[in-house]
Amino acid sequence: MAAPMRVRTRRICRFCKFFQTSYLRCWSSHTKRSEWKGVVGLEIHAQISAESKLFSGACTKYGGSTNNQVSLFDAAFPGTLPAINKRCVEAGVQTALALNCHVNRVSKFDRKHYFYADLPAGYQITQLSQPLAKGGSLRCPVFTEDVSPKRPLNYMTVGLEQIQLEQDSGKSIHNEVDQQSLIDLNRAGVGLMEIITAPDMRSGLEAVSFLNELIGILTTISACNCKMEEGSFRVDANISVHRPEEPLGTRVEVKNLNSIKSVKNAIDYEIKRQTQLLQQDKRIINDTRSFDIASGFTLPMRDKEIEQDYRFMPEPNLPPLHVYDNATVPEGLHSSQIVNIDVLQQQLPPLPAQRKEELVKNYGLPDLYAHRIVVKPGMTEFYKKVVEARPTDPQYIAVRMMGELLGLMNKRSLEFKDVKMSPEMFGEACDLCNLRVMSVKNFMWVLDELLENPPSEARLNHIRQKKLTGNKDPLQLEHICQQVLDEFEQGSNPKKAKLKRNQENLLDYLASQAKRKSVDVRFQSARVILKQLLNKQ
Repeated sequence: MAAPMRVRTRRICRFCKFFQTSYLRCWSSHTKRSEWKGVVGLEIHAQISAESKLFSGACTKYGGSTNNQVSLFDAAFPGTLPAINKRCVEAGVQTALALNCHVNRVSKFDRKHYFYADLPAGYQITQLSQPLAKGGSLRCPVFTEDVSPKRPLNYMTVGLEQIQLEQDSGKSIHNEVDQQSLIDLNRAGVGLMEIITAPDMRSGLEAVSFLNELIGILTTISACNCKMEEGSFRVDANISVHRPEEPLGTRVEVKNLNSIKSVKNAIDYEIKRQTQLLQQDKRIINDTRSFDIASGFTLPMRDKEIEQDYRFMPEPNLPPLHVYDNATVPEGLHSSQIVNIDVLQQQLPPLPAQRKEELVKNYGLPDLYAHRIVVKPGMTEFYKKVVEARPTDPQYIAVRMMGELLGLMNKRSLEFKDVKMSPEMFGEACDLCNLRVMSVKNFMWVLDELLENPPSEARLNHIRQKKLTGNKDPLQLEHICQQVLDEFEQGSNPKKAKLKRNQENLLDYLASQAKRKSVDVRFQSARVILKQLLNKQ
């Protein structure tokens, strides 16, 4: 008798919920999709914070009248010659030092020829073969969706290929209504640092994490203001897709990304687009694309299959650029001709990584909070002043600064250098909110009023008087609290040692004792005064 046949149950695919025939096809599809990895490298163009341009004395102030900040050299008048701006060189060297780069003691300038309406000379002065600095790296945290102050941050290291000095081009203004293109040369000749990274990033999230860390460094050392809305910090992204352990794929460049959000969205879209093409066995075209904010798509600008000949040549009107140290400074040179790397190293302020470590060590802040405070210009200094005035709860102050204060400042487009409210007043408002003397709604109301009219403290004074003292004499309340504290210290309460081990329980006990002494004493008010008295001991 034949053995009975074994009947196999059909397996259910966890992706498409269909049976076995679809399971194998779907499993293969998802495995293939997951094999493709994005590879991202960035080219950052950072305008150097200087009063004059890289090769001329024309003003660099943003927002000036059209074509009103243009020297004869910027407009490419015949016979005009470039003169290097020492400030731009020093900013480039300090940036290289902050990014752990090797500064070349001798660098040279080249001409890069291409013809466009906003480039009057028909070439750009840049550095190709011997740039200002090479190599380097930057370690930065990656902010994933599950980031939490309760866990340490995840870090990555991005390599740098080089930093070069070059001049910016002018600005083209396209009027679609009148079908005209207008040229503003105010920006022409402004000093740029081009920072080129290695292809070490894998997604838009990693690219944004790197840029935020870089912006923190550049603003800290005052090399660039990094205002993307003004065009002083622009990003080009080189993106490709490949399978691990295989050569890199065909590179696509996305130009002129002018916001952090655009950088992330453009990179993520481009990785997805290239992956879909490769899964369909189609070829990636090596082209230059732009990012359309409205649709979220990248759009082709020009084909790069045929390499453009820029006809690079050494810049004949500029000598080699020399950087010295204390041991190699030649005699007889005027100080205006000397860029001393040792002096610039000593002038570097504490960098964001050092300041973050200080906040974690001195104030017990989580790594996440310390990072967010450090990357915002001026926030670290303001935070330290608040904590010095109100040292009771540094972490709570950090939460209120990152939340309500920053929210109101962003609403008003304020930076910390523009805030006139005193750190002491902000700290007092935080204390009152922390002790639940006033609600978060009242806290925001007070901050909004202090930001609007810093000398006015009427609202905060009103809350302090009503909530803390019950409209009674504050000196009388302080006298009662001091009396309760003295009696506790001098008495022989059996729970005295246990209460002293936990300040919160001690404050609750003492405040209840103060409330028994007078019907006018509020429990929360007494608790605040007692906490201040204990901190003075």
